[in-house]
Amino acid sequence: MRILVTGGAGFIGSAVVRHLIRDIGADVLVVDKLTYAGNLASLREVDNSPHYGFLKADICDRAAMRAAFADFRPDTVMHLAAESHVDRSITGSGAFVETNILGTYVLLEAAREHWANLDAAGRDAFRFLHVSTDEVYGSLGEDGLFEETTPYDPSSPYSASKAAADHLALAWHRTYGLPVVCSNCSNNYGPYHFPEKLIPLVILNALHGRELPVYGAGTNVRDWLYVEDHARALHLIATRGRLGEKYNVGGRNERRNIDIVRGICALLDAHSPKARPHAELIRHVADRPGHDQRYAIDATKLERELGWKAQETFDTGIVKTVRWYLENEWWWRPLREQVYAGERLGLVAEAPAAGG
Repeated sequence: MRILVTGGAGFIGSAVVRHLIRDIGADVLVVDKLTYAGNLASLREVDNSPHYGFLKADICDRAAMRAAFADFRPDTVMHLAAESHVDRSITGSGAFVETNILGTYVLLEAAREHWANLDAAGRDAFRFLHVSTDEVYGSLGEDGLFEETTPYDPSSPYSASKAAADHLALAWHRTYGLPVVCSNCSNNYGPYHFPEKLIPLVILNALHGRELPVYGAGTNVRDWLYVEDHARALHLIATRGRLGEKYNVGGRNERRNIDIVRGICALLDAHSPKARPHAELIRHVADRPGHDQRYAIDATKLERELGWKAQETFDTGIVKTVRWYLENEWWWRPLREQVYAGERLGLVAEAPAAGG
């Protein structure tokens, strides 16, 4: 297989690339702009493989995308490139509209041109996987699960931009016949996670004795998915998913944010003890705007049709994750010192008073 992976130097993308090369033996071309969240160090395990190739390019660059398809001639595209942090979308929505919406359009058009010029067998074999998020569905109450038929109700600029990209991808299938399949996943965690997201942020702030900010009361609920389980699911969806369909990917691991933070503190007390319990660093802060209360995925369709099942529970996965950060300072320290030091993001400045 020849697989083009956009965003392959990011958190989920790098897990996908490692899986494709290490476990599947596919030839992979990583296309990545290398924004702050793209990190080639996350691909160190496979970057010497003859199956690995890298192209630094922006998916919004039409000429670069057309050239990538012409030169590499993929039979599968796994599209993960995206701006993905809700907090950053609150104060910098333009980048999310450009990358997530315009970039997806450019990539779809490049893929369509490539697909149209393949022979009959090549067209039949070609697949385009668009990777998205459960946040497009909005917020759940105390009960129920997101299903593939759940109406879209995005709350943030990030989720709105991903919802638009989902619609574009599926429209390109319905209008042009491009062989598209779409996935929507719950919150990922695991190794190589950029430290602006909840779990790595809490781990590293706690290690450095810094405050552990928890939005509001910390009762917001997320369904957590270990990133390597997600990578396996994405390969199955890309190669065996029914065209024009959506597949939800979730770990069936619902947890409140405050319980996540307390659990990490307890693990660090055991594996990296300090003079005082790490939980004393927890601080409740003002909630972020438009904060969805609960996400939870029904992955029955994926499990039943493609035989996928998460191998990690949250309890096993979080232990692996904490240990990975304790043992891999070489990866995260440059990020903390040079890219993102753990400060709060997504704060919206108040409008000036009338006459001010």
